Amino acid sequence: MPRRERNKFVKKGQFIEILIEDYAFGGKGIGRIRNEEGEFVVFVPNTLPGQFVKAQVNKTSKRYAECKLEEVLQTSDDEIEVPYQVIPGAPYIKLPINLQHKYKKESTLQLFKRIGKVEDIEDKFDEFITSPEVHHYRNKMEYGFSAIRYDHELKTDVDEFALGFKKRGTWWCAENLDKDSGLFDKQVEDNLKIIREFCKKTGLAPWHSPKREGFFRFLVVRKSVQSNELLFNLVTTSHDLPKFDMDGFIALFKELFGDRLAGILHSINDEVGDRTLSSAGKSSLVYGKEKIVENLLGLDFEISMKSFFQTNPKCAEKLYSKVVDYVLEKKETVDGKVVMDLFCGTGTIGQIVASRSNNTKIVGVDIVASSIADAKENAKRNNINGVQFFTADVGKFLLEHPEYNQKIETIILDPSRAGIAPKTLRKVIRLGAKRMIYVSCNPATQARDTEQLIEAGYQLKKISLVDQFPHTAHIETIALFER
Repeated sequence: MPRRERNKFVKKGQFIEILIEDYAFGGKGIGRIRNEEGEFVVFVPNTLPGQFVKAQVNKTSKRYAECKLEEVLQTSDDEIEVPYQVIPGAPYIKLPINLQHKYKKESTLQLFKRIGKVEDIEDKFDEFITSPEVHHYRNKMEYGFSAIRYDHELKTDVDEFALGFKKRGTWWCAENLDKDSGLFDKQVEDNLKIIREFCKKTGLAPWHSPKREGFFRFLVVRKSVQSNELLFNLVTTSHDLPKFDMDGFIALFKELFGDRLAGILHSINDEVGDRTLSSAGKSSLVYGKEKIVENLLGLDFEISMKSFFQTNPKCAEKLYSKVVDYVLEKKETVDGKVVMDLFCGTGTIGQIVASRSNNTKIVGVDIVASSIADAKENAKRNNINGVQFFTADVGKFLLEHPEYNQKIETIILDPSRAGIAPKTLRKVIRLGAKRMIYVSCNPATQARDTEQLIEAGYQLKKISLVDQFPHTAHIETIALFER
């Protein structure tokens, strides 16, 4: 057996200091090691060109290494000061937004060349859609409790009550959020330290991840941009629940948020997994109402705490408008025909299409029962006719309803980050739709699926990019395919 060649540049576990020279898709900074052996590429996530960083090698190959960011030793000349607390979820908040757009566009189009095999992707590029709000654009945030806090001054973790976000690269400790992060709601985040102190004074323990024990687990917040209302969900274990002063907790939130407070839910999660909701746990309304209403493009959508809904609703309006433009671009494939909205969530896209086309039958499918329940209620609320929603697995649904074979002119696809399973995509292709509008929050899986669609006889006609999440590496894409 030939001996494995030893990497001449780095080894796993090694700490290196390196200048970031370029940017790759997904927020990976590119550094290069040059010596007498040649040139070696190093990827460091959440870094920017111009930064000098300390990183630890996680994985190596002959051509490149994947690293974990330990510390930014020197900032980039492109970075600017911001009045916000920088959090792990917004690594690029100090980078001017025009440069964020430049990096996202270039790296995403390159991805479709490399993975999707679309060499002329620049010719297919339609539009880069920017977020109307660059700051405070999110309508949902999850804050985690932890018995272990990371201390930036000491550069180590300490045993202390914390409420905020996990320190990047760890699962056991959190960083306190003491003020506005610039992403969600300023009033909520400026008051988070007061909520933390109230919970701390109860004497009940925050979640200790290594020990898998504790009382306080998560605080989840949803916000309606339309009404400015706030809906909270406190997630705890059942252990020590009788000792918790729920009335005092409610009174604090009424005092802090006044008329903005729509409701408070309390959820029990005794599972050890790091998720806000458990399959076996129960959720109860302890104050106010359990749903809020959001408006998109003139339609009202009722949202529960569990429902999926676009996180940046103002930008979602621009995204949906572009989707509808693509759907209605050829009216003969929509008016009076069946449009299938797969992975439909709360049915937003399908209802908007139905409200703007004539005698079109919309069939929406999603596996999440609560989302479909909300979709049906929203259609009723908006007086949208010609829409049917089904709770089902997309792949199985297509087999169970053969009556739609060869009758579907247009399919709208909006899958989760994992993309569409190849087997499911083959079933979608067999429906024989003339056109597909594929919305993706993960261009890497969409680029992969693009190659399969092209092999099946579809052509990529147009692609638009949507910056739904400024200051992060995320970018969404809308692709139009025609047979």
